[in-house]
Amino acid sequence: MALTDVDRGLLSRCLRQTPGAWEEFVGRFGGLLVHVVRHTAAARSVPLSKDVEEDVVADVMVQLLSDDCAALRRFEGNSSLASYLTVIARRTAVRELAQRRAAAAMGHVEGHAPLGMKSPNQEQRPPADARIADRDQIDKLLSALPERDAEVVRRYHLQGESYREIAAGMNVPENSIGPTLTRARQKMRDLGL
Repeated sequence: MALTDVDRGLLSRCLRQTPGAWEEFVGRFGGLLVHVVRHTAAARSVPLSKDVEEDVVADVMVQLLSDDCAALRRFEGNSSLASYLTVIARRTAVRELAQRRAAAAMGHVEGHAPLGMKSPNQEQRPPADARIADRDQIDKLLSALPERDAEVVRRYHLQGESYREIAAGMNVPENSIGPTLTRARQKMRDLGL
């Protein structure tokens, strides 16, 4: 789908910083950005609290506005503006969710379950595989695993990749990723981590 005249005009007004243009832009595309963040998290089986969802959407907005709207200025009009924004939102969400997952796995998120999720009836702690206290423990776990398994763990838990992305990147069957992670978790339990 090509760029519509309505979107072309709105984009032009935003880049010229016409009063009210950004509010119109957010009104038109804000719901899309929220949807992309939610879908990206769901595709990676990452639960989102409302606060974290809002933070990630805000990060997408910052990405759009940074460097004098450089991301918007790079838009060439070869697709719809919605498609272009979807790509930017997805990439930003993937990066932000991976950073948050890595921070949680490293124990840098105190008093919160992964990505801000809270369970009303239990202590707010990440699951065992996300409670690794420091980098030494992560290195110990990864060195105890076969290299291929260690790479799957790195990609899933530290880089936030989905099963499909891991499978494609490592040229392995997608249905082998889950069992590999299960074996790694069992090895972690056996090591007392």
